[in-house]
Amino acid sequence: MRAAPVRVQRRDPGRRRRLRDRQGAHLSRTRGRGPRVAGIDPGTVSFEICALDGGLPLLEESFPSEKLGADPTPLVDALRAYAPFDLVLGPAGYGLPLVPAADVGERELALMVLKRVDEPEARAGIAGMRSIVRAMIGAGTPLVFGPGAIHLPTVPDHRKWNRIDLGTADKVASAAHGIVDQAERLGIPYEETRFVLLELGGGFSAALAVDSGQIVDGFGGSAGPIGARACGALDAEAAYLIGGALSKRTVFSGGALDPDGDLDLGVPGALERLRAEPSARDGWLALEEGAVKAVLALTASVPAPREVLVAGRLASTPGLLDALAERLGSVAPVRPALAVKSAARGAALLADGLEGGSYAPLVARLRLREARGGVLDHLRMYGAERIELG
Repeated sequence: MRAAPVRVQRRDPGRRRRLRDRQGAHLSRTRGRGPRVAGIDPGTVSFEICALDGGLPLLEESFPSEKLGADPTPLVDALRAYAPFDLVLGPAGYGLPLVPAADVGERELALMVLKRVDEPEARAGIAGMRSIVRAMIGAGTPLVFGPGAIHLPTVPDHRKWNRIDLGTADKVASAAHGIVDQAERLGIPYEETRFVLLELGGGFSAALAVDSGQIVDGFGGSAGPIGARACGALDAEAAYLIGGALSKRTVFSGGALDPDGDLDLGVPGALERLRAEPSARDGWLALEEGAVKAVLALTASVPAPREVLVAGRLASTPGLLDALAERLGSVAPVRPALAVKSAARGAALLADGLEGGSYAPLVARLRLREARGGVLDHLRMYGAERIELG
């Protein structure tokens, strides 16, 4: 199941939809004059890929995550068809501080997926994530794995205490896309962008605070509001009582709309039907209220956001944006992100910037090259020292 047909560059630049860098440079460069790059968003429901050539759209494609976990070949082949690439920002899970493929070993793979040593691979998160990454590395793809919010120096250390998931690497990419989106629409430089990003995916809900064009705080999907499929932040007492039964499956369950993971929310019309289902009313209310609470909490870190940008699979659900806008009217206007596949597009923009393309000022503003540390570095609670990754 593929969400959109492959987009190939047209020869007539006048017919192209031009992407612009709000720092002043047009991104509609002729082919071959800028880097050829790609970005990948490893979603719970689907993997999205976006490729750019000199800032121009080259490819957008979607793959069901479950099928890709069993056989990564379609993703590898999709990239190979447009090779050679200068850089691909790979699927990094919880994130790495800009680590190239050559430096990725078992420890780095473990930090991407955060699986306990005692849990079988097939039951942990996005099944086959390691296999997908290994297949891409094995194919010679020029990969680099980007940071999560917790790796960024723009998030103060005290906001990282006892946190792992302030926003995964794909959420950082989605925020990068939001910065470009707001800068373009409002005609302002990156350093004047200011918003809260709500990422309402098919599995998790997350929120990031952006102030002065930099990520300053966040609630990642496993530490934030209730999601469509995932429970969000766990009550510590619930985690204690679940005890030995607590697993990665727990993290991916208990959501507002699909608590057992039985529904295929990627099927066309699935969300529209679910929105109209009377039995799902409380689920939608829980999801909406959780998202609103996350935005309100993040106004402690970005006191006067220009907008609340909503991205992710659920963003296009009829009536959802209106419901959020009604609740958040006193905070800021609520707008959909420029693209549904904002994380994949954002990852491609970051790859372009890392290769010295027109989005280099975006990478510099985010201080991406200064990413440091690991996702386990800020845990202060009893027992954290005994964590073993497998």
